[in-house]
Order: sequence, then structure tokens, then C-alpha cells
Amino acid sequence: MNWSSERFYLPPFKRGFHLITDHIIEACPSIREIECGLLTISLLHTSASLCINENADPSVRVDMEAFCNEWVNDDTPYFIHTYEGTDDMPAHIKSALFGTTLTLPIEKGRLVLGTWQGIYLGEHRNNGGRRQLHTIIAGKPA
Repeated sequence: MNWSSERFYLPPFKRGFHLITDHIIEACPSIREIECGLLTISLLHTSASLCINENADPSVRVDMEAFCNEWVNDDTPYFIHTYEGTDDMPAHIKSALFGTTLTLPIEKGRLVLGTWQGIYLGEHRNNGGRRQLHTIIAGKPA
């Protein structure tokens, strides 16, 4: 069994949902060395999230953001934790609801994703900045 880990930063993204599959594959070249295994991705932040969804039509990402902003509104009057702005507490809630960790299978040196699936970063802050990811790869070598 081979084990490896990588820690890297994504570039800053504007608020919304963004495909980061290629960023992850580029930052984790040891994926190519695995015949059968797992990739675990952890986002080391509390105001952004990870999920898997549609990778072809960008309108899905726009609709995801619109829904989230209606679901958890920046101007919710009873939020107390607004030290960093009105988007602060809503970002924490969205992060908790979507999650910050994914585990994906690896087969024959590639991530196993459906034809229309990609890995999303949900950036829930107006100015979130660079986001740090930590990955662990474990599996049978190719």
C-alpha cells in the first residue's frame, strides 16, 4: 500500500461555486501511480466547502449560489457572529451544511468521477482569499 499527502493552496476565487478538479489532479501527481485506492481531500477553512456536482453546464454553479444565498441570507437579522461582515456567519453555516472533506475512489491512475461530475469549491465569502487543501492518497501501486 502506498501513502502520500499534499498540502497546497487554490488561487482566490470570487464568491460562488467553482470547478477545482483540475487543480486537485495537478497538485496530486501521485494519483497516477495508484491502481486502486482513495483520495481524501480536506479544505482547511470554515467559510468555504467542497462538493461534487455538474461539471459541464456553468449555469448549475450559478443556480447553486443563488439557492444558497436564498437558503442562508447574508442579512439574517438574528446572526450575532458578524465580526468580519454580514457574509461571515452565513459562510460558516454553508460550510457546515456542504462539508469540507471528500473521499473519492482512484482506479487505474485516475479519479473515479461520473461523466458529468466535478469537484466544486464553494466559496461562501465575498473575499475569501486563497484556500488551503490537504490531501491523502492511499492505495495499491500501479
